[in-house]
Amino acid sequence: MNPIVLIPARMASTRLPGKPLADIAGRPMIVHVLDRARAAGVGPVAVATAEHEIADVVERAGGTAVLTDPALPSGSDRIWQALQQLDPQGLHDTVINLQGDLPGVDPENLRDVLRPLADAATDIATLVAPVHDQAEAAAQSVVKVACAFGQGAQVARALYFSRLPIPWGEGPLWHHIGIYAYRRTALARFVCLPESGLEKREKLEQLRALEAGMTMGCARIATAPFGVDTPADLERARTVLKAAAPGTGA
Repeated sequence: MNPIVLIPARMASTRLPGKPLADIAGRPMIVHVLDRARAAGVGPVAVATAEHEIADVVERAGGTAVLTDPALPSGSDRIWQALQQLDPQGLHDTVINLQGDLPGVDPENLRDVLRPLADAATDIATLVAPVHDQAEAAAQSVVKVACAFGQGAQVARALYFSRLPIPWGEGPLWHHIGIYAYRRTALARFVCLPESGLEKREKLEQLRALEAGMTMGCARIATAPFGVDTPADLERARTVLKAAAPGTGA
């Protein structure tokens, strides 16, 4: 595989407008994500954005930014358009989609998400972590995945995604983490598919791929990285990353 990491970012967030540029421990959130992606060392990294202010911040931090059409409906469409600009020759056969609101992501997770693609039958790979308590299981903001890992297995096939705690019965529940690795051909197909019925119902874009018969594989990791969707999430990120910063005694 020859991966490239693309980070979609936009200023228009319903619950936290302008969040890519929110200050966390003295740096914009998008720069934290960019630095962690670069630290993974899996391939070149670029931010795909519709706004010049995000692009300027990324470039001042020594990163690569690609301006995309503001009318694009999703991050998947944004990274596909950026890929055409960055790599028109098709040299990169694997595309990692890293959300721009994961400032605490472990760089190792970008290696983890590539594991399911070792199976040639897998079109799209993603990450899951164990659900730890009932509150996490019940939270609609936490997407759960119906998948079953064999004894000692680190990869399993995704059968369904839901905001409900699935599957029913005794056994572990799996928290979906919104980091994806696409085969380039799979991403090209995915962005051309129409919005699907279950996608509309659950408000989960990945169901479009499953409904179209695409195969998704899940790699398991120990803990889900925290995302920033609300002002409370932002304050948590500030506390955690300030404590982890050099010179804080943490």
